[in-house]
Amino acid sequence: MKLLKYILSACTGALLGVGACTPQPAGSYTVTGRIEGLPDGTRVRLVPVSHDVEQPLADTVVTDGTFVFRGIAEEPRAVYLTVAGSYGSAPMMLESGKTKIKGKVTAAEREGTLAYDYSGVTVSGSPATDKYRRLLSVRDTLDALYQANNEKFRTIRADVARAHATKDRRLLDSLQATEEHQASAAADREFFQQVEQTYRRVVMDNKDTYWGPLMMISLFSYLTADQLPWYEALSPEAQKSYYGQKVIHEITPPGKEGTAVPAFTVQDKNGNPVTLADLCRGKRYLLIDFWASWCRPCRKEIPNLKKLYAAYAAKGFDIVSISIDKKEKDWQKALKEEKLPWHNFRDTDGIADLYKVKFVPTMYLIDAQGIIVGDNLRGEALADKMAELFKQ
Repeated sequence: MKLLKYILSACTGALLGVGACTPQPAGSYTVTGRIEGLPDGTRVRLVPVSHDVEQPLADTVVTDGTFVFRGIAEEPRAVYLTVAGSYGSAPMMLESGKTKIKGKVTAAEREGTLAYDYSGVTVSGSPATDKYRRLLSVRDTLDALYQANNEKFRTIRADVARAHATKDRRLLDSLQATEEHQASAAADREFFQQVEQTYRRVVMDNKDTYWGPLMMISLFSYLTADQLPWYEALSPEAQKSYYGQKVIHEITPPGKEGTAVPAFTVQDKNGNPVTLADLCRGKRYLLIDFWASWCRPCRKEIPNLKKLYAAYAAKGFDIVSISIDKKEKDWQKALKEEKLPWHNFRDTDGIADLYKVKFVPTMYLIDAQGIIVGDNLRGEALADKMAELFKQ
């Protein structure tokens, strides 16, 4: 269902170098930008706002200090203006008509990659962008509260972090028993309650149009079954919209058990290719574990995985852990600390994107044919599933 379709008829003689007034196709857009800090040759893109990995809707290069995107937007689409291969972005709505982007960006290096600050960039000529940025601004108040809490409880949180890092259980227990830590935890609970209340208000205020589900996608990093009541409160029009369909697909994805996982190829430590079929060969079941060195729940699950590996490896069970760490040294440090006795790879080929991993840990338990027999099971649930499978 098309939410909005503009019929644009504009005089384009100056643009085309002719003197006639030419009717434009429905939904035609022109986005013109001049941003100080982006030198000629910089590749700029309009990337969809989405929890899925999607290709840019438009892609061009800065020439003579300017860039221009042209195309068709049959309905408004939320996008990020970004420089290819960099951090940082500016949210906007791509809609029919003429939109102008101007201002200044600054860049700094972050983890060996340029990170752009777009706070000095403005967008004009797009009413939908004005509304989108106004709705997104609720995060500014929440960000300020989050920073205030961090500053207020800076000392105790730093002490707890150090205790975690050094695995000093006695010190950690002592710190967590203090009034200051309890106050810090209470502040966090109140903060997350306020986040949920604020986000829900924004969505419900816009539940009759595509703006409701769009804001669910824009405000949350990922959606779970917890947001199903939100979706059910949307109007039929909003539910059937492009963003409404993306929301329900994420909240209630097609049943994964019984479906085949995508094939992939990774590189071993010697640079040799290893396929999923190679990893499954000779095994009854394989657990594909997406994790990261910085992910506490991931590392908290490792002792359980080690127990299961010890109990079932000789019976045809194996594990392959795929880290999404950006820095190899962080991954290698974690491997040295955890001493994982199974296959380990760092994702440098987009396997997590292929599997639509939105958070870690994400786990898929598959059989020798690559068919999912368990989806995101952890702890006792995973142990119970393993016991059930190996009774057969």
